[in-house]
Amino acid sequence: MSKGLSLWFAVSSIVLLTAAAISISYSAWLAILLGILSVGNIGWGFVVKARQRRS
Repeated sequence: MSKGLSLWFAVSSIVLLTAAAISISYSAWLAILLGILSVGNIGWGFVVKARQRRS
């Protein structure tokens, strides 16, 4: 995985997790949604890394 793509997944995951942490005080449903999106984003980063390693 290129450094730029790795940086993108790292920064986007941090932003999503920060938004989830902030939203806990406002809405539980929004916090759960952002948490799921965060886990999905991190998982997608691993998928992309594995696909690029194979080819």
